Amino acid sequence: MIHQFIDSYKKKSLKERFLLFIGILFFLIYLTLGTLIIFWKSLPLRMEYKYRIAFGILLIVYSFLRFLRFFNSTKDE
Repeated sequence: MIHQFIDSYKKKSLKERFLLFIGILFFLIYLTLGTLIIFWKSLPLRMEYKYRIAFGILLIVYSFLRFLRFFNSTKDE
């Protein structure tokens, strides 16, 4: 599986590699933001704790959906 990913990465053009990097970067940004909202107690957000947890989980789920959609779209090409 890893060899297959490396081979397909080497075959990509510069534009496709850049888009892959941006896709992974935004996945990590949304994932980090979701975990920060959940676990950082002194975060300057005026929300009740249960809403902060719900918003953090929503961001984490969105990051995984975005990640899956991105990689499913690149497999078709």
